[in-house]
Amino acid sequence: MHFDIEFCDKNSERKMLASRVKEIINQLKGRIFPECVDAGEFLFRDGQYTLADINEGEWKSFGKDEFWGYKEEYCWFKQTVTIPDSFAGKKVIYQINPYPDSRWESRAQQFIVFVNGKLVQGADPYHQYIILSDDAKAGESYDIALNAYCDDWEFAGKTRLTSSLKTVDEDVKDLYYDLLSPWETAHNYSHDDTARIDIIKSLNTAVNMLELNTIDDAVFHDSVRKAREYLKENIYGADMGVVTSAIGHTHIDTAWLWRLRQTREKAARSFSSVVNLMKEYPEYKFMSSQAQIYDFVKQDYPELYEEIKELVREKRWEPEGSMWVESDTNVVSGESLVRQFLVGKRFFKNEFGVDNRIMWLPDVFGYSGALPQIIRKSDIDYFMTTKISWNEFDKFPFDTFMWRGIDGTEVLSHFIPTQSCDDKGFMTTYNGYLSPDQVIGGWRRYSNKDLNKNVLFSYGWGDGGGGPTRDMLEHGRRMEKGIPGCPTLKQEFARDFFDRLASEVKDSDRLPVWAGELYLEFHRGTLTAQSRNKKYNRKSEYLYQDAESLGVIAELLASKEYPSDKLLSGWKLILLNQFHDIIPGSSIAAVYEDSKEQYELVAKEGAEMVNESESAVASLINADGRIIVVFNTLGFARSSVVIADTPEKIEFHIEDMDGNVMPSQITYDGKLAFFAADVPAKGYKTFRIVDSAVESADSVKSGNNEFSNDYYTVKFDGNMNIASYYDKSADRCVSKENDVLGRLIAYEDRPHNHEAWDIKCYYGEKYWNIDNVDNSEIVEHGAVRTVLKVDRTFNKSHITQYYVFYPHTARIDIFYDVDWQEKRIALKADYPVDVNAVNATFDIQFGNLKRTAHENTTWDYSQFEVCGHKWADLSDNGFGFSVLNDCKYGWTVKNSHIKPTLLRSATSPNHLQDRERHNFVYSMYAHSGDVSSSGVVNEAYDINVPLRSITTEGKSGVLPTEFSLVNVNKSNVIIETVKKAEDSDSVIVRMYETWNRRTNCEVSFGIDVKDAFECNLMEEKDEKLSLYDGKLKLTFKPFEIKTLKLYTK
Repeated sequence: MHFDIEFCDKNSERKMLASRVKEIINQLKGRIFPECVDAGEFLFRDGQYTLADINEGEWKSFGKDEFWGYKEEYCWFKQTVTIPDSFAGKKVIYQINPYPDSRWESRAQQFIVFVNGKLVQGADPYHQYIILSDDAKAGESYDIALNAYCDDWEFAGKTRLTSSLKTVDEDVKDLYYDLLSPWETAHNYSHDDTARIDIIKSLNTAVNMLELNTIDDAVFHDSVRKAREYLKENIYGADMGVVTSAIGHTHIDTAWLWRLRQTREKAARSFSSVVNLMKEYPEYKFMSSQAQIYDFVKQDYPELYEEIKELVREKRWEPEGSMWVESDTNVVSGESLVRQFLVGKRFFKNEFGVDNRIMWLPDVFGYSGALPQIIRKSDIDYFMTTKISWNEFDKFPFDTFMWRGIDGTEVLSHFIPTQSCDDKGFMTTYNGYLSPDQVIGGWRRYSNKDLNKNVLFSYGWGDGGGGPTRDMLEHGRRMEKGIPGCPTLKQEFARDFFDRLASEVKDSDRLPVWAGELYLEFHRGTLTAQSRNKKYNRKSEYLYQDAESLGVIAELLASKEYPSDKLLSGWKLILLNQFHDIIPGSSIAAVYEDSKEQYELVAKEGAEMVNESESAVASLINADGRIIVVFNTLGFARSSVVIADTPEKIEFHIEDMDGNVMPSQITYDGKLAFFAADVPAKGYKTFRIVDSAVESADSVKSGNNEFSNDYYTVKFDGNMNIASYYDKSADRCVSKENDVLGRLIAYEDRPHNHEAWDIKCYYGEKYWNIDNVDNSEIVEHGAVRTVLKVDRTFNKSHITQYYVFYPHTARIDIFYDVDWQEKRIALKADYPVDVNAVNATFDIQFGNLKRTAHENTTWDYSQFEVCGHKWADLSDNGFGFSVLNDCKYGWTVKNSHIKPTLLRSATSPNHLQDRERHNFVYSMYAHSGDVSSSGVVNEAYDINVPLRSITTEGKSGVLPTEFSLVNVNKSNVIIETVKKAEDSDSVIVRMYETWNRRTNCEVSFGIDVKDAFECNLMEEKDEKLSLYDGKLKLTFKPFEIKTLKLYTK
């Protein structure tokens, strides 16, 4: 191309002056480092060491023609460099390059640079040199040590390593950027725009002043200074009335294409680079989120951490973001989101004295409709992302707006609009390159210019760290001065931007509102990928909530110390693994090896805490004989099945303490199953093992592949799919005649990009019904349950389904045991439902959400795979059907079919993903009336949080045989959490309304409550409540979350 923009013979474009100017700019770039000498050879040693112990071993010489590097290599290089005589009095840099014959463009090689034993900065393709001295002294020596890493994922072969010393010509560097920034501005305008015309004229005049061919250095530098002065007077100082608020940033993925242990090094590299550049650029301000990342640096690099704390005090470094990690918000529970804020905000406040006010989540794959209430009740005012701009089909209409959640709470939201001027789509970035191109492009992309004239711009290399560069900061200096046609840049904290934005838009009738979830039309496969982690997460969340509830009960009733430190340690690991590239399943295999170890530690320590609390309480119960104490950690009383170890006695039965016989039986795998009636909320009930057998009638009728109880009759066909599911209370079938219910279908799952992340809209083009049956048999039949086992084979995989029918509930459980060995196959189950429903309802955090069940518009069509937690439902006003689960999140619910996604099997970036043994539960639940009148919420909780039990010898104790810590008298108000307060001996009780109904309720307690308060989710801002006969009378708004703080007598 002969011209820098598309040619039009107007306004002197035929003279190619823009191209002439750019060529001179490029020539000036070559003069920025006028002198260069080789820094010599290195010494090398392999292995991961700290700086303190790198000399405790053998070093070998490393010549210029030698190579280093293998996947995930940690090693060290060191050398001593000496300032040459000719460099005396000049600014001198030390530069490294693994590619001496070409540009360093690969991110496979990364370094931490130490000079004379002190950490200076990171080195990567974007930060290749450090300044050794602004006024070098001839003969002065520097000891250089390089902590080197070779990346697993990016590795493309061994490389060499060279280093050099160079001098810097500051005058030429300054002129280079004085010319480049306005030239780039002009380049982004057309031949008819006055900004381009005026800039190119002035730049051409300026370069005409340069004496590029003189051999007199003084003459050349005098011409450089004159050109700079001309530019200052003729270009800089413009103001187009638009401001871009810029904040330096580095998006450090806590794990992704590298392991956690490398993230700790990435944090040190990135943060040290920021600190070092701040010494050169006093105007530079930087923001970083994720308390976990700071905690890594605190542990590993305490001196660097202290420098960061000092910069925070100087108001140059902004620790913001509010969360422990930048968490996924689709699949994690409501309580986990609360803990992300609780643990994250407390860290920032304790370490830096900062109360975070921004939820900073630029890279998460969709945002739950429950978030606005959680955000605001966590004392957070603002929300920022860019990710919704990644939609496949529909451009989100706003960049500044009020986001309204399912309960009506609103939070001021701003989507960073950064993109290059030549970007054709609507995707924006949180890894902005601070230059006129993206500053202008971001303003052009901004969708709310009628509302305000100010946008936020976060800049710096991310997706692995690195952060802002000198090039960005030099451009920033020029844009701060003002360039015609370019928004004026203002380096400021994100919090300052949001505070001003809130003031500007407060009463504006132009401020739009978006109601409901922020669904990302992309990366839908992350709702299912890496199923093991999703199961670990769900089980860990409830395990630690159980441990907290039981810990409170044990402390109140048995004076057992509440395990605060152990609980916090476990929660931090749970929260860490909710990072938005770990739990979605989009990381490399090694990440999940580490994650498995962490989750198993969480499970082990959680089980220990639970067992200790149960034992402490059970040991004080006043009962005789052999007893089973059943604990109900849910917030409602329930009657359900307990699975326990079988008593040693040959003949026995189970009674409650009033002598009522509980149905019981031995399971197919040798456990005891018994029906525990009326176990109170957040409490326990005692049952006795009696030394005699009692005959119990089988309560589920079965025969000829038909199963029936008081609630339903289910018939299987020859393929052991459900041919008929008749609901007795509604006097109708779930599906239309000839439809089969629960059929397994294998879909070809080959997305054209982002394999682990994506399920594409065309996945249904090719599929296989899994109708074969290797074997089917009834393996258990008794008073508690009947179990039908069905074995199937698909390709290399084996699937076993255990259909469990109970006499006491309309719910039917299906326990899956799957040895999955497929690649690029998605496994779904299909439940056709004969109802007239245009919407489906999905369980989400602290409530539920309706989505369209049709495909009328692209907004509807794009939601072909969506997130749901414990259940999804299709209902009309007379009848409905729910599918429930214990650890799954991906659903297709369109055109009267519920299709949960059971498994996927991507091959990149984790080549082993999900090809292993899986155990999970799905359930079917038919009901009369709309879903809001059903018992699906309680049934789903029952699957996910089974009754717990401990068997022991009864004693003459002080505790009653039955106890409830807290209870509420309305079924649509859920007691979710009971824990000890973070900063006092009070008890925290968290509750929410689940059916979008304003509700008056009464909360009662099994302990004497002295004072009660309502507080926010951070357990702050207490408001005293009145007690009436020891009870609380509360009013819940639809989907409202309330947190109570109780002080006992």
